[in-house]
Amino acid sequence: MPILSDLSESSPPDDLHDPRDLDPEAFRRAGYAVTDWIVEYLAHPERWPVQPDVAPGALLEKLPAEAPAQPSSQEDILADFERTILPHAMHWNHPGFMGYFSAGGSCPGILAETLIAALNNIGLLWSSSPALAELEERTLQWLGKLLGLPASWFAMIHGTASAASLHAMIAAREFAAARAEQAGASLDLNRLVIYTSEQAHSSVEKTTAALGTGREACRKIAVDERYAMKPAALREAIASDCRQGFAPVAIVATVGTTGCTAVDPVPALADIAAEHGLWLHVDAAYAGAAAMLPEMRPYFAGCERADSFVVNPHKWMFVPMDLTAFYTARPEYLRKALSLVPEYLRSREYDRTVNYMEYAVPLGRRFRALKLWYVFRSLGAERIAAAVREHIRLARWLADQADASPGFERMAPTHFSLVCLRFRPPGASEEETDAANERLLYAINATGEFFLSHVRLRGRYAIRVAIGNLRTTEAHVRRLWERMQELAHADANGR
Repeated sequence: MPILSDLSESSPPDDLHDPRDLDPEAFRRAGYAVTDWIVEYLAHPERWPVQPDVAPGALLEKLPAEAPAQPSSQEDILADFERTILPHAMHWNHPGFMGYFSAGGSCPGILAETLIAALNNIGLLWSSSPALAELEERTLQWLGKLLGLPASWFAMIHGTASAASLHAMIAAREFAAARAEQAGASLDLNRLVIYTSEQAHSSVEKTTAALGTGREACRKIAVDERYAMKPAALREAIASDCRQGFAPVAIVATVGTTGCTAVDPVPALADIAAEHGLWLHVDAAYAGAAAMLPEMRPYFAGCERADSFVVNPHKWMFVPMDLTAFYTARPEYLRKALSLVPEYLRSREYDRTVNYMEYAVPLGRRFRALKLWYVFRSLGAERIAAAVREHIRLARWLADQADASPGFERMAPTHFSLVCLRFRPPGASEEETDAANERLLYAINATGEFFLSHVRLRGRYAIRVAIGNLRTTEAHVRRLWERMQELAHADANGR
């Protein structure tokens, strides 16, 4: 029977006074039930294994092939969520989740997300939500000041650092075109190239693909023994490209690479960018939060000379996914490239306000600034900074344990709160060591207590321990170290 016929003949459950939405009292009861569930979940996240022990497609087999034709009660939906969906979820809020950089998860952030959904404001231009526009402007000013960024920089929120980096490269291309025009030349868009480290995030390489020049237009520059970009190698690459008729447009430096949190020499890269008239973008998506700490500021030397800068409050400032803060000293190039204002989006206030749609590919934007404001108000900058400092301390404690253990070795410097290490079975070859560490990683994750990830550094397999969850304590890190030793030696003895 056709679905529309079913819908026309069906009767809604009692908690629907109108087929379009919940009855206010039913919504209140459902809201309390969901809140109670969240409270219990966050109070005892260790009740679940961090990583679900499920096979690909297992949830698909449980879900019906057709969308529900008739409404269900809120009680049934919440019960089905817990029974059917929850067993397949990865528990990013678990204190043992140390596989990837953390993604918010604070209670204030959850409350803010609820208000964001309730208001459902869409940021097109200022008049579509004055609160959204002005709160975004002010909270990013707060954040920029905490991180030591120039007060004159323009700032806006994106969903992810990948999106922010793409916008940085759009601006860089526009900047390069303007420079070429001033010199009486034209920019060959098919010959554009950008430069970044071998250790840079894959999103940098994707920007050239998205801009139509292909991934090969992203030049991967060699790194030194600390996995930082070599300025001399960068100079050679730029000179070679210029001789071959390519058009260098940007350098992307990273402070805290994803694989091992390496720090590129930003002051030296800024000098090279200035010499060649290139856009300098700094990716501090993960590590940028550490700039709140005076003792960590040396890692960010030179960032004030960048043309653009990105940091993710949803990684290490306990704001739920997704919220990326993007700053630029040259917003006019973004606006020149992306401003397109149809008549129906003009208003009397237009010329007196910041209209973020003119600086981004998407027209609409969520009220993300509300959760940054809510987290700042709830936790305070000092408490956020203290949590970041504690995560760095815990990472250095773990690094010290690995350094002191004859059976383990650290694979990269521990600048922030990520430790890259591996077990060294006695007498094992490099290939055997790689295989042993892969087994160790899967053994740790199989315990359900922890979730870790891996990286290859100079071709060798290393285990990544990323400490950044608001609920992770020293006890959890000590327990992880104990389990790593137990499982590593058990594997070695069983070889």
